[in-house]
Amino acid sequence: MDIYQHDAKSVNVGKRLQKLREERNLSIRGLARLSGLSANALSVIERGKSSPSVSTLYKIAAALEIPVTTFFQETPDVKDIVFIKSSERNRIPFHRGLWEDLGGEVFSGNVEPFMLTLEAGASSGRFPMGHSGHEFVFCLRGQLEYVVEQESHLLEAGDSLLFAATLEHEWHNPGDKVANALFVLTSYQDDDSPSQHHLISKIDEKEQKD
Repeated sequence: MDIYQHDAKSVNVGKRLQKLREERNLSIRGLARLSGLSANALSVIERGKSSPSVSTLYKIAAALEIPVTTFFQETPDVKDIVFIKSSERNRIPFHRGLWEDLGGEVFSGNVEPFMLTLEAGASSGRFPMGHSGHEFVFCLRGQLEYVVEQESHLLEAGDSLLFAATLEHEWHNPGDKVANALFVLTSYQDDDSPSQHHLISKIDEKEQKD
């Protein structure tokens, strides 16, 4: 099964970065100085030759003084009722996986449902994460190993997990098949967008050098 569906609406992070930088009259070298990243790394991201991890995006967001979510979407008009056809949902490919919005981006309440499709070996990244609110995970197929405060939980199809998201957590697909999981994040702070913490990939050797 090809997890990168042809009707997916993919977000071009590089183009968004270039637009945000230019709106602030910053050169690539200027942004490099502010972010601590190399000008070459920023140039490669803007040209779409490399997909940045969230750790890199957080550095850039801090330098631009914007929320990290700005890279993934324009400011939406929020609604009290959200209906999204499968073919119209926002999908964002990341390293060895696919993130699919299920309405949280435009819903007026503090609920963010989304789905992750994960290739074998896909993980949440090098470092554990933590954010405000509560997190519910329901495994639809395959396997998903969740580690919460160093306690491991192996989810298989039909299994679920619920925990306070302030606890440090990380996940990966330990199996040899594609996994799908439904996530629902709730009760988070108004200025937080916790689903973006899950849009992360492993930090490769090249990024560590940068």
